[in-house]
Amino acid sequence: MGAIQLNKVEKWFGDLQVIKGIDLDIRDGEFVIFVGPSGCGKSTLLRLISGLEEASRGAIDIDGKDVTGLPPSGRGLSMVFQSYALYPHMSVRENVGFGLKTAGDPKAEIDRKVNAAADVLKLDEYMDRRPKALSGGQRQRVAIGRAIVREPSAFLFDEPLSNLDAALRVEMRFEIARLHKSLGTTMIYVTHDQVEAMTLADKIVVLQAGRIEQVGSPRELYENPDNLFVAQFIGSPKMNVLPCGVEGDQFSLQGHGGGHYPHSEVAGEPVKLGIRPEHMSVVGPEEGHCTGTVEVAEYLGADTFLYVALEGLDTVLVRINGSDTVEEGARVGIRFDEDRMHFFDADDQTVR
Repeated sequence: MGAIQLNKVEKWFGDLQVIKGIDLDIRDGEFVIFVGPSGCGKSTLLRLISGLEEASRGAIDIDGKDVTGLPPSGRGLSMVFQSYALYPHMSVRENVGFGLKTAGDPKAEIDRKVNAAADVLKLDEYMDRRPKALSGGQRQRVAIGRAIVREPSAFLFDEPLSNLDAALRVEMRFEIARLHKSLGTTMIYVTHDQVEAMTLADKIVVLQAGRIEQVGSPRELYENPDNLFVAQFIGSPKMNVLPCGVEGDQFSLQGHGGGHYPHSEVAGEPVKLGIRPEHMSVVGPEEGHCTGTVEVAEYLGADTFLYVALEGLDTVLVRINGSDTVEEGARVGIRFDEDRMHFFDADDQTVR
């Protein structure tokens, strides 16, 4: 079991409050990712759950038991850090089983658990090697194996892929997703990389300045962000944002055309329009919602990214099919998918 509940959790360092009254329910077996910019409090929140930091206020429950005052050893959790922290003089087998050995577990039980972890992580052929003979991804798997053998209620991952190169990060994302599916154990994972969050999580917790901005599935956050911060943080490349005006059921862009505004019955006037690069298309100069000049065209194979300087407005990024060709310097129209537009008020909250 690995259900975790945070009730009005706060963390103060002297006069500085870094976690500001967090309420969060994590169901047993969920893969939950804390994501946000540097300094948002995501690693501190993970350390509060693990017991490595003491909560200043509030309560932390694991499977219905208040563990707020318990040390890490009393919480039944396993943590995997970005540094592998393997013993260089020990073999993989010895590294994976070291914690069980120091706890005094019987040798037969240690061997059973170590062999089971090796099978899950595909480490069988590396068990007699030392860490220096392993790749970065293999070392990270050994560190995860060391956590698995403890059979915890939940795994806590603190940016475990940040030391790997791009190719290994992709490989290890798959390994961790496969591991969660195999074990079915609760996992809480911290990252600043929203691509990792989108590809791995059942539920994403978006943090900013010690507060939760929104909690939801990757699709919920991408399609229905609560505010401008979430809208621009989730999705790569990030959402384009343009100033807009509204009159009745029509929106308009300064110096350009406009289109249908779907929220005319809602109180509060929007001042910004958000549109993702993939929800825009290139048309003739007088056929779109706005007009601009292609400054840069980045061909990436399947996609081409166009940086289009809009007349009287900012530059926007448009994602088009890589098989389509648009020349740099061309004057083009940009049409929005009106069913995929987002509008934000003066407080950057989504208008719905």
